[in-house]
Amino acid sequence: MALEWSGLAAEVLLTLDRSRSVPLRAQLEDQLRQAIRSGRLAAGTRVPSSRALATALGVSRGLVQECYAQLLAEGYLISRGGSATRVATAASRAEPARQAPQPAPARLAADFASGVPDLASVPREDWAWAVREACRAAPNTDLGYGDPAGNSRLRGAVAGYLRRVRAADTSAGQVIICSGMAQGLGLVLRTLAGQGLTRVGFEDPGSPASMTATAAWAGVEAVPVPVDDRGVDLAALDATGAGAVMLTPAHQWPTGVVLAPDRRLALIDWAARRNATIIEDDYDAEFRYDREPVGALQGLAPDRVVALGTVSKSLAPVLRLGWIASPPRLTEALTRAKQITDRGSPGLDQLALALLIETGRYDRHLRRMRAEYAARRDVLVHALADHAPGVPLTGLAAGFHAVAHLPGGTAEQDVIRAARSRSVGLYGMSTCRADHAPGPPQLVLGFGNTSQRAIQTGIAVLGDILGTA
Repeated sequence: MALEWSGLAAEVLLTLDRSRSVPLRAQLEDQLRQAIRSGRLAAGTRVPSSRALATALGVSRGLVQECYAQLLAEGYLISRGGSATRVATAASRAEPARQAPQPAPARLAADFASGVPDLASVPREDWAWAVREACRAAPNTDLGYGDPAGNSRLRGAVAGYLRRVRAADTSAGQVIICSGMAQGLGLVLRTLAGQGLTRVGFEDPGSPASMTATAAWAGVEAVPVPVDDRGVDLAALDATGAGAVMLTPAHQWPTGVVLAPDRRLALIDWAARRNATIIEDDYDAEFRYDREPVGALQGLAPDRVVALGTVSKSLAPVLRLGWIASPPRLTEALTRAKQITDRGSPGLDQLALALLIETGRYDRHLRRMRAEYAARRDVLVHALADHAPGVPLTGLAAGFHAVAHLPGGTAEQDVIRAARSRSVGLYGMSTCRADHAPGPPQLVLGFGNTSQRAIQTGIAVLGDILGTA
């Protein structure tokens, strides 16, 4: 081969062309000069030893030493006794001036953002232990690409957990590991679209922006279906002609209502009559306070329900791990879709999560967080009772958000702006509605990532605003 390439540093390559009449030493000197002048070799960068570079380029060590000596004499390199040879500061082009960083947003005394768990309570030590143990004990076969549906150990652990805790009717063979809720929903909708689905219903209020975007990516039309105090309106759903519906029956996002028992049965009947698919987001199911969690809808109709779950709320969003409990008729197609998308989720993380579930550390963390979120919920209830008794709260039975109902005629955005001026983050229900209607005026108060002290401080600061809204 005429050209020989060698990696000198992360961003620099040297080339020697033995077919040219130019001596190899001259080529090497010129390559290094250009790398230093251009800034590819930054000031202070350590250059390889003469022995290492000679070996990499297939030349004599003496040739490299002569090259370095010449560049030292020209001021491109510097060398001190007992220290490596480095690029001289004066010879390297200075990095272009960086734009001044944007100022960080003002720190809030309390931020009632929803959908975020307590990031300070992520079980880092347990996760680090599980990752170390997975690396130590994983057989070589688990370090390959593996099954795109996921590691069999985690699939078995998830299936067992869902049967034990959520009364699901599933098995390891029906579980597909995915990279969180967003990917799981996208894979399901795209798979159903490939089988003829053209329209999917979703709860309103809910997550219209993300639902519409995911459905569009899958080639499906998303249509809103109203939710009342007993869950999704089945007559309205039937009228849409949708062949699938996306629901959060255990704790509806964001209203917090639980799908009523008679509607659960009627929904399954609708799916059977329409030959439709129910997509169940098991949202906040682990965190219920008034009684034991409501069982997963999937357990009542495993042939009609696709259940989606994730550790984004129970552990941390950064892990990007979730699962699809699929009806047998969709498992193969979903696995194929997962394989095409990314060939499978990170394997060592899957093994780590399996270890947390198998050893009971996952359950222990959930028990601890359930107690903490319940305490924060109580703080929120008492703080509002003290400082804004005219603002009722609903949706408190589970999860880590609640809905505050402002008096009729209140401008939701005015309250939000006034709160921000006092360094408190509030968020309105209008953004969760498909038509962004401003009324009825409501606030979605998240307390998952807001400490008890911050909850008390934030509500106290807003007492006069909420009390007179």
